[in-house]
Amino acid sequence: MALTRSRAAARRRRWTAVLGATALAVAGGAFAAPAGATTTSQPVEFQTRCVPPPIAGIPPITGATTAEITVDKASPKVGETVTVTYTITKPAASNPVDLALPADIMTPSGKVVLGGAQSGAVTVNGPKKNPPVPGKGSFPAFSMTGTFTVTQAGSITLSPGDYNIHTSYLMELDTPCTVLNPPAPVSETVVASPVTSPNTRALALDTASGDPGVRVTVNGSKFTPLTEVTVVGRAGAAETADKMTVTTDSEGSFAARLKVNDVATTGIVAYEGAAWDPEKGAGPAAYKVVVPAPPNSQTITAAVTAGELSMTQAGDAVELSSVDFGQGGAATGDLRTVTVKDFRGGPAGWSLTGKVTDFTGPGGSIGAGSLSWTPACTAKAGSPSACAAGSSGPVGSGGATLASTPNGALTGGEFTIDAGLSLDVPAFTAPGSYAGVLTLTLS
Repeated sequence: MALTRSRAAARRRRWTAVLGATALAVAGGAFAAPAGATTTSQPVEFQTRCVPPPIAGIPPITGATTAEITVDKASPKVGETVTVTYTITKPAASNPVDLALPADIMTPSGKVVLGGAQSGAVTVNGPKKNPPVPGKGSFPAFSMTGTFTVTQAGSITLSPGDYNIHTSYLMELDTPCTVLNPPAPVSETVVASPVTSPNTRALALDTASGDPGVRVTVNGSKFTPLTEVTVVGRAGAAETADKMTVTTDSEGSFAARLKVNDVATTGIVAYEGAAWDPEKGAGPAAYKVVVPAPPNSQTITAAVTAGELSMTQAGDAVELSSVDFGQGGAATGDLRTVTVKDFRGGPAGWSLTGKVTDFTGPGGSIGAGSLSWTPACTAKAGSPSACAAGSSGPVGSGGATLASTPNGALTGGEFTIDAGLSLDVPAFTAPGSYAGVLTLTLS
């Protein structure tokens, strides 16, 4: 009899545990923004119906879920990859039993619904990570991430979709949760712009120098056909009074006879529109006004040669701090310092991006989305360009911006880029060394 009662008690404890784990799964659902991400998102509330596994003996639960969707790029271009984070901030249910639930038993997955200019659904997944939940306690928020490629220009809306919580506590269980009145309210909107064609406009001069008042023939090609173009002298980054307008032919070409008087002129540019735009212009083509030397004098000349855009790094290995088995948490460290030298001397800026692989080890892998960085960028004194650090947040396999400089009349300089790194390691990741490869691309 005692043995029978003991088995019955064990069975009740097992069913109570299953009940708690299933109820926890019901709570799952929305998404949180990566730290530092630029976003216009807002929390939304919607009705969900979660169906626990039949073995749990719990009826479906209907209630309000609060969620938020954020993105790493609010203004992407067609063809770019956007990382989506779906966070459940307020689940529809709490732990219904007195039994405390252990940490790291939930693995969420779901969908984010696209609308507007682009339709479809984004598959999102979250790590197997949650804090312990006390008996009758509130369930914690949790996040899932995924990516999609922008295929259409315009406003693309993102709404929370259905999700599923897989629990691993005594047995493997799934609890699907559906949006009762789809689509759920829009939580985030991105505005995608079309891909701009590369600027192939070009200039050529019939001579590289001349006396003051001499006309130089400026030949332009690959401009917009039958469009007015301004042809003007440059003194460094400033325009001179030597200016004229011409209209391109049906093939986008022109030949202008520009009279150059300003002895400070160092080059000639041509552009469409009311003002210089590197995306709609060409040049500068080097030109020098030759001033006759006075008697008994010598003319001394010097040339500044354009260089290259290059990158170096202070090492190729980063060792993050260790975390304890059963505790998990952030393994932290610092990116090896990257130095970018832009000695081109033209109008174009640059962008330094990075993407990382999954971290593999003896216990399987830690997803690429678990690595986050906090970038910093410093320009060397005297550099014409200002350096902008990328946003803090996940790096992931889709990539993120580490640093950049904008286009301008004259760009260049030397820049030092650093970043703090943090890898979110699940609590019960098998002991051992895990390695991933971070690839940096300068363009």
